[in-house]
Amino acid sequence: MNATSSHPVSVSNDSFERDVLAASRQQPVLVDFWASWCGPCKAIAPTLDEIATERAGRAVIAKVDVDAHPEPAARYGVRSIPTLLIFRDGEVVDTMVGVHSKAEILRRLDAARPEPVERARPAVAAA
Repeated sequence: MNATSSHPVSVSNDSFERDVLAASRQQPVLVDFWASWCGPCKAIAPTLDEIATERAGRAVIAKVDVDAHPEPAARYGVRSIPTLLIFRDGEVVDTMVGVHSKAEILRRLDAARPEPVERARPAVAAA
């Protein structure tokens, strides 16, 4: 997987560990659990494509087709689709079920980014 992909990454049962869990140690990974027959999944797909482009290098958008690759969905208790799980450091940090606005998805994805480390400021001498 390319960590700076400007397209959603297709994830399989076999690649989930690498493409999601390991990748989430570098940057947040949003996983879209979807199916080709799911109308709401089709509705949210263009939004996720846009987010993949806009957040390339800062977050990964991954997609798991639950019909072709059911193991990750079962592992994380996905019962409805679309379900969006956000991973950081190999763990789920947020869950969204159903269609959400782009603004809401971005807000929650950005909230999953690691806190910036503040640089130590030099002490200012008293005058």
